[in-house]
This record gives sequence, C-alpha cells and structure tokens, in this order.
Amino acid sequence: MLRHCFLLMPLLALAGCTTLAPEYVRPEAPVPNAWATVPAELVAEAAAGLPWRDFFVSPQLRQIVALALENNRDQRIALLNIERTRSQYRIRRAELLPQLDASASGSIGRVPADLSTSGEAQTVRQFSVGIGVSAYELDLFGRIRSLSAQALEQYLAGAEAKRAVQISLVSQVAAGWLNLAADREQLKLARETLANQQAAYRLIETRFRSGVASALDLQQAETRVAAARVDIARFTSLVAQDENALQLLVGIPLDTELLPTALPESVAVVTALSPGLPSEVLLQRPDILQAEHELLGANANIGAARAAFFPRIALVSSIGTGSDQLDGLFHSGSLAWNFAPGITLPLFNAGSNRANLEVAKLDREVAVARYEQAIQAAFREVADALARQATIDAQLAAQLSLSDASAESYRLSDARYQQGVDSYLNVLDAQRTLYAARQQLIETRLTRLTNLVTLYKVVGGGSS
Repeated sequence: MLRHCFLLMPLLALAGCTTLAPEYVRPEAPVPNAWATVPAELVAEAAAGLPWRDFFVSPQLRQIVALALENNRDQRIALLNIERTRSQYRIRRAELLPQLDASASGSIGRVPADLSTSGEAQTVRQFSVGIGVSAYELDLFGRIRSLSAQALEQYLAGAEAKRAVQISLVSQVAAGWLNLAADREQLKLARETLANQQAAYRLIETRFRSGVASALDLQQAETRVAAARVDIARFTSLVAQDENALQLLVGIPLDTELLPTALPESVAVVTALSPGLPSEVLLQRPDILQAEHELLGANANIGAARAAFFPRIALVSSIGTGSDQLDGLFHSGSLAWNFAPGITLPLFNAGSNRANLEVAKLDREVAVARYEQAIQAAFREVADALARQATIDAQLAAQLSLSDASAESYRLSDARYQQGVDSYLNVLDAQRTLYAARQQLIETRLTRLTNLVTLYKVVGGGSS
C-alpha cells in the first residue's frame, strides 16, 4: 500500500500545477484616454477610496447612512449572496484534496448446509475498521482546478457586487435625504408666500372697499392666494413621499431628529472632485471589478471544458483491519487494504463535450462584452457628472443673482403700485418671477449637492 502511495506522489504533484485554461489578457478599455476638458478648479482630492464617513459632513446624514447599511434589505441580500458564493468556493476547493472517510462494519450470518463448502451449516462473522479514500480524482488536466478557479472568481465578483450595492445605497440615502431637505425648504417658501399673499389680499380688499383698488385687483390677489395654497398642498405631499422613500431605504422607522429641515450649504468635506485618468478610476469601480471577475471565471471554465476531452483517473483505496471476531480486529495479521484505481476515457458522447467547449467560449465572449459595456457606462456616468460639476457653480451664482434682482423688482413694483403709478398686474408679474426664481434657486442648490454625491459614487467612493 505504501509503495503505491509513493508511486502516486509525482502524479499528485503534476495534478497540482496543470490547467488547460487559456491565458487571461485584460481587454482594452473601449473609452478615450482622458476625460473631456475639466476646469482647473475641479482639481482636488479624489473620491475613489474615500470612506463615506469622511466624505459627508452632516452628523444627521452620517447616522442615517449608517442605519441604512445596517438595516437595508438589499444590503442584507448582498451579504447573504456573498456568503453563499464563499461556501460554493470552499466546496470546489475541497475537491482538490482527497477525502478521507473512517468506516466500521460488522455482520453475522448463517450459511445453510446446502450452501456451505463443508457440507455443514455455519455461522459467519465478519468485523472490520479502517480509513480510505473514495473516488478521488487525480486532476492531471486541471478540470477540478479550473472549476475551483471559476468558483473563486464568482466569490470575488460577489464581494464586488456587495461593495457596489453599498456604494449605491449610500448615494441613494444621501440623495433621498437631500430631496427631503429641498422639498421641506420649498414647502417653507410656499407657506411664506401664502402669508405674504394673504397680507396683500387683505390690503387690496381694504383699498377696494375704499374705492382705491379695482375688483380686478382683488380677484387677481385672490388668485395668487389660491395658487399658494395649491403649492403648499403639493409640497406637503412631496415631503411625505420623500420621508416614505427614505424610510424604505433605511429599513426602519426614522427618528425625526435625523431628518433635515432645509438644504445644507455643503454636504461633503470637499466641494470639488477630480477623478484623474479614466484608466485610474474606472478599473477600480466595484461594478467593473465584478465584471472582470466574471470574465476571469468564464475564462477558467474553458479550461474545465477542455479537460473533459481527456481521461479521468479516480482512486479508491482503504486500509484497516478485519477479523471474524470483534476482539481480533487489532491482533497481528489482521491488516487489510484495498487499492482500486480506475480510468475513464471519453469515446463517444454525441458531441456534447465539444458543444460544452463552444458554450464556454461563447460565455467568455459574452463576459468580455459585458466588461466593455460596464466600462463604457461608467465612463459616461463620470463624464456627465464632471460636465455638470464644471458649470453648476456658475449656474448657482447666476440663479442667486436672478433671485436678488427679482426681489428688487418686486419691491419697486409694489412701491409704484402703492403710489398709484402702476397697476397691480405688474406687481403680480413681479411676485410670480420672484417666487419662481426662489424655487429655482432651491432646485439649483439641490442639483449642486446631489451631483457631488453622484460624482462621489461614480468614481468608486462610498466604502466604509
């Protein structure tokens, strides 16, 4: 038995270093080598690899994100999936080593005289204990090793998928929190506008009764009051929907102290992010790493499909003791062993092996296409976020200037109306312009903050 084991050692060593998988070559990224023109003021700390706790400045938002990462169901599913792929990899990895089994058996049977070689009835007893290897395949052509490599890549892809889910969740929670803040600020503006419109209506009503204002002025003022009430109802509904969406993301009821009352001036520790070159950023994104691990797994699967054309050698062996008496199992001369190698050579299978190889090659081509598609989609996401970031500050400054000018125009129009120089229609136009400008200013501030979160996400930030 030991002599056979020594003879098998070179085969075991050969099985540990042979594989028929093709050499992996990373596909070229099908995107430009540089981003579109990025202004110099965008050059700042890169977001890739920056933990979200270091990125967000609001303690409320940090706590909301932490609760979501702990309780969100998508995050929980991702964790369970990675545990599942880890177990699958351990199963495949275990197949590379022999499986030792311990066994013990005993039997007592009576042989009748007609069947006995001695012509007399006999009672036959057999007892044995031992350890053995059952159907261990010598991986001479790397079939099992290729399948193990595929399982490893699936596990690594699952780990990147989990990281992608986390980054997406962080950005969704931050965006939901900011949307709630913006809608609450819009609601506050609508209520302030209603109060102003009601005050203006009462003033015009007094002037109408005194014969100074016309009935048209009174009706126009009443119209603006009704319009403000409509906006209050609309934004009240939006705030409730924002709270529901945020609670769904977090996964538990939210403490009102963690909810924003208005948009913050800044949501992050940095106000500009420069991701660097596409090759330095995109290849670190978890979704692209996931696609590459899937490509590596498909590449390894080709090795397993190729190995199916070659013979399989399986070993069955055992060593132990046997005796016709239970107390004689460990006496001298009771040693028993068995060694039964087997070989299987595929001769005819109606082309299934060749078809499996073609399927494996096509799966690799699909994986290559998905990898390239992921890179192209990522490049566009970063380019879009950079394009928005390049102009948003100028847009915000222009919108702020428009809001200030509209406020001054409304003040002048109202003063001219009070003096009887202009009609109330000019005041209404100035009011509408001012209200729209303030609403748009809130939307522009929201766009600036959410785009910063988006840029942080698309360059691969968000890890804990």
